[in-house]
Amino acid sequence: MFSVAQSDANMISQTCKQTPYYNLCVSCLSSDPRSFKADVRGLALIMVNIVKAKATMSLHFINQLIQRRPGLKKPLSYCADNYDAILTADIPEAVEALQKGDPKFAQDGANDAANEADLCEANFHGKSPLTKFNKVVHDTSATASAIVQQLL
Repeated sequence: MFSVAQSDANMISQTCKQTPYYNLCVSCLSSDPRSFKADVRGLALIMVNIVKAKATMSLHFINQLIQRRPGLKKPLSYCADNYDAILTADIPEAVEALQKGDPKFAQDGANDAANEADLCEANFHGKSPLTKFNKVVHDTSATASAIVQQLL
């Protein structure tokens, strides 16, 4: 006989097995108590909100760096625009689409967020002070997209 917690943890595991970053997926979803009562759509919403939190932290760090590293103002400002797009367009698109039951648009929003992080990283031509931030936003976005894919 399965306990509720075992079967819910199994739901997270089964969902995350279909993503490119299994360990990241399980870690992120398991850190949110709502995950243990969520269906796939709920897990997708939780992961999108994790992307939002990571992007918010990244934008805050970028704004601090703009003040401290004036020589990098141009590429950092470019990245600030990328992260602003994630937070004002991509994430709201994904959340609204999931709430309305339109997973294709949710997937587009998650994919766009991953692309914005990649564009920020590429703008530094290998010398980015934001690599770890861009990677976590890219990877959580790609994970959110893969979870949403399961709804299509």
